[in-house]
Amino acid sequence: MNTLLSIEKRNAVLSRMAELLEQERANIKTVNQQDLNNYSGEDLAMEKRLLVDDFKIDGMILSMQQLASQEDPVGVERFHFTHENGLKIINKTAAFGTIMIIYESRPDVTVEAGGIAFKSGNKILLKGGKESLLSNLKIVELWHQALEENAVSKDWVEYLNYNREETQAFLEKPTQKVDLIVPRGGEQLIAFTKKHATCPVIVSGRGNNFVYVNKEADLQKALDIIINGKTTNIGVCNALDKVLIDSNLENWQEFATQLVAELHKYKVEVLGDELFSKATNIPQIESDLIWHEEFLNYKIVIGIVNSDEEAIAKINNYCGGHSASIITENDVIAQEFMEQVDCAAVYQNASTRFTDGGQFGLGGELAISTDKLHQRGPIGLQHLVTNKWYIYGEGQIR
Repeated sequence: MNTLLSIEKRNAVLSRMAELLEQERANIKTVNQQDLNNYSGEDLAMEKRLLVDDFKIDGMILSMQQLASQEDPVGVERFHFTHENGLKIINKTAAFGTIMIIYESRPDVTVEAGGIAFKSGNKILLKGGKESLLSNLKIVELWHQALEENAVSKDWVEYLNYNREETQAFLEKPTQKVDLIVPRGGEQLIAFTKKHATCPVIVSGRGNNFVYVNKEADLQKALDIIINGKTTNIGVCNALDKVLIDSNLENWQEFATQLVAELHKYKVEVLGDELFSKATNIPQIESDLIWHEEFLNYKIVIGIVNSDEEAIAKINNYCGGHSASIITENDVIAQEFMEQVDCAAVYQNASTRFTDGGQFGLGGELAISTDKLHQRGPIGLQHLVTNKWYIYGEGQIR
C-alpha cells in the first residue's frame, strides 16, 4: 500500500511537471518525430493520435496546471451518521492504490492520465503502445525528474515497456499489486484486457456515436453539428459515425442531398441505407452489421427512420453507449429522447465532440467510460477514488 503523499507534495510535482514540459517542448517534438518516422502510417487515426505538436503540448501543460489547482479528491466526506449508541460513522473518499493504464499511440495520455491518477493519490503504471515508445519514455523521464526534485520516489510513476506476451503475463500474474486497470483504445485492446486481468477493469469504450435529425430540427444547426462531429478529429471516441433522419421532416430528400454535398467537400465517404441511398445516389450499405462499427476515419453511414421511437430503438441497438445527439427545436421530444437513449452522454442541438473531461469542467479525464460501474462518461479527478468507512467508538459492542 502506498503511503498517501500530502496534497502539497502532489501539487508541487504537478506544477513542476508543467514547467518541465515547457522547458523540454522542442526535445519532446523531436523525439515524437522519430516515433512518427518509425510508424508505417497505415492507420490515419492512430497517426493523428501519435502526433505531438505545440497545440498538444499546450494541452498537456494546461492539464498539469489545472490539476495542481484543483481540490484534493482524497479524504472528502461523503456520508456522516451518528448511531443511537454514540458511534460516529463517516464515509470518505480514498485512493485506489495502484492504477494501470493501457493505451495506444497517444503520448498526451502519459501526461494527463498519469497526472489525474497521481493527483488522486495513486501510483500509476503506464503501458503505452510500441508506436509511441520514444515519446512516452521522454515524458516519463520528465515525470521522474519532477518527482525526484520534490523528494518523492520515482516508483509513483512507472512505465511498463512490455510486448503483448509480457503484458498478458503481467495481467494474469501481476508482479506487484494492481487495484484498477483502465484500457484506452480499440475493441481488441479492451477485450484482451478484460480477458486476462485479475483485478477490476473500467472500460474506456468505443464511440460509434449517433446524431438524430428530428422532424422539428433547425436544419442549419443539424448540418453544422454533423460536419463538426464527423470532420474535426476523426481519431477520437467522441467523433460522429452515424446519422438518422426522420422521414417526417419536410423535404428530407433536399436536406439529405445538401448533407451529402457538404460531407463530400471534406472527402468523407458517405454510405446510406436503402431509402437514403435512393434519394441521394450514394452507395448503399451491404449489411446492417455496419451500424455497429466505429470508423475512426472519414466515413459515415446515414439512414432514414419513420419515428422518434424507431430512432431511439436503433441507437440503443447499435451505438457504443458513448454519445448521442438529437437535433430538434421541440424540448419535450428532446427530453424524451435523452431519457430513453442508453448512452453515457446525451445531447440536444450540440455536437458529440464535447464528450470530454475538460469540456465538461472536470479539468481533463483519465478515460471515457462506457461501463455503468463505477463511473460513466468522462472519468475525472473526483471519480478516480474509491471510499472508506471511518468508525469512532468509546468501547461499544454489538
